[in-house]
Amino acid sequence: MSRTFPGARGGAPTPALERVDVTVEDNDFIAILGPSGCGKSTLLRIVAGLETPSTGRVLLDGQPVERPGPDRGMVFQSYTLFPWLTVRQNILFGTRSTAAKAEALMRQVGLQGFENHFPKQLSGGMQQRTALARALANDPKILLLDEPFGALDNQTRALMQELLLDIWEADRKTVLFVTHDIDEAIFLANRVAVMSARPGRIKALVAIELPHPRHYKMKTTPEFSAYKARLTEEIRIEAMKTLSQEAAA
Repeated sequence: MSRTFPGARGGAPTPALERVDVTVEDNDFIAILGPSGCGKSTLLRIVAGLETPSTGRVLLDGQPVERPGPDRGMVFQSYTLFPWLTVRQNILFGTRSTAAKAEALMRQVGLQGFENHFPKQLSGGMQQRTALARALANDPKILLLDEPFGALDNQTRALMQELLLDIWEADRKTVLFVTHDIDEAIFLANRVAVMSARPGRIKALVAIELPHPRHYKMKTTPEFSAYKARLTEEIRIEAMKTLSQEAAA
């Protein structure tokens, strides 16, 4: 699959993705890691049906992805909640869920007691808990997360990582998770897809063979450090290529 964006004001087109070819298994948790501008978010938006590939296609259970659908739940980095709706109403908006399902999801993500609060009354972490519950409300086959914890403070981010792992371990969803954070990718994923500098392609798929359930103390182990050293080197190479591209432009 590839994606090229038309040039602005008659300029040259911009190749964002090139020769991306990957198979995602049922119950996989793949973190997509790469330098800025390598097409990570574009790849996720194509899987979500929000963007159309220039060549190639995406298949979900053998069926081509051509538009957004309830079989894919999306969580963005920004807090994409309707400010005039309560937590409960945001979770139920546009879904096929029942009120009972919404209540169960609010318990699962720790929003008990905040059902009737509006987004402006919530912290950033609680807003993302609401967005995560809304993405799960249709019981999607695959969960797509585009740097969902990037705007959170370190402590809240760590707690949200553990919450997401708890949900994945309980529900066995298939997850694609875009991040810039190497530690986050290792802690969460079964496999880390390392993307090259633009035009992005998957240059390596690294299996993360750390046991489950995972606890935050795992980040201090020699095994974790070894994965971090390998991925840091992979990303450093691509980040330097990105800097060279920007300097040449």
